[in-house]
Amino acid sequence: MEKASLFLPLVILLIQCLPIVPVTVSTTTPKVEVHENSDAVLSCDFRTEKEQNPRIEWKKKGTDVSFVYYEGHFRGAFAGRARIKGATVTLQRVTQKDAGEYRCEITAPHDTITLGETNITLEVLVPPHTPSCEIPSSALTGSVVQLRCRDQQSIPPATYSWYKDDKPLTPSRMANATYHLNPITGILEFKTVARGDTGQYSCLASNKVGPPKMCEAKHMKIEDVNMAGVVAAVVVICLVIAICGFGGYYAHRNGYFSSPFGSLSVMVWPTSAARTSIEQKTRLMPTTTLHPKILRTSNTPSPSCCEDRDNPLEDTTHTSIMTTLE
Repeated sequence: MEKASLFLPLVILLIQCLPIVPVTVSTTTPKVEVHENSDAVLSCDFRTEKEQNPRIEWKKKGTDVSFVYYEGHFRGAFAGRARIKGATVTLQRVTQKDAGEYRCEITAPHDTITLGETNITLEVLVPPHTPSCEIPSSALTGSVVQLRCRDQQSIPPATYSWYKDDKPLTPSRMANATYHLNPITGILEFKTVARGDTGQYSCLASNKVGPPKMCEAKHMKIEDVNMAGVVAAVVVICLVIAICGFGGYYAHRNGYFSSPFGSLSVMVWPTSAARTSIEQKTRLMPTTTLHPKILRTSNTPSPSCCEDRDNPLEDTTHTSIMTTLE
């Protein structure tokens, strides 16, 4: 009896000495992956120190934080298609718009630490869709040709494989390979396409979420370069250039490019030496009025320069002017 009376106070003392655990929030699945149009379970477990009725809130993080569950009700797009048990939320018929990061918040006003939270990432998996394929209908031998395949809706992103005449093209790692296939970007590139590359081409997109999808096959024809046509085009261009050059030369020879204003007159003034000589002779002939000679650019000589040969003054002036022009 005495031992029991001593044991009870000891137990009470140990309980009082134990650390007090505040509100804690955790999740068993921090990352949830579900297929499109299925249900997603976002788990949230909590434990409080004293609070018996904590407040539970769910929010979706993004460019703007929006409420999912607040004051006992689901909000926005989740109203009518979600349920809660404890603090765990189940979203029904999820779509790609529901993908993102969610946060479970537990508020316990009577606890030492009043707020606890945990984050969960939801990824909605989307099976492949029929990819869009860019396949040229024709190309010339020796040229670089690219075939493109893309599915922008599949999650995770699809990988691609190409088929020629219903036979798969394997990615070649040889340095001298005539083509290169990138399964990530979906590009099939021919470095120097040849006539043997003519055929029906199609692309298959797959991501292991759903069945793969293939685009409709298209025919690509490889044609040789028409050398005869190239040579003929070069000859025609050379002839056109030659004809234009000959025509310009002929028009120039026949005066079609001459000035529309006819022959031009040039005003020529005597040089300083000629003026000095003229001034000396002017003293002997004070009544003579000097004027600058006007030479015509036409081939017909001016009458004045030939008629006054006997006049020494004009002859000297003419000689000086001609010397200046030369």
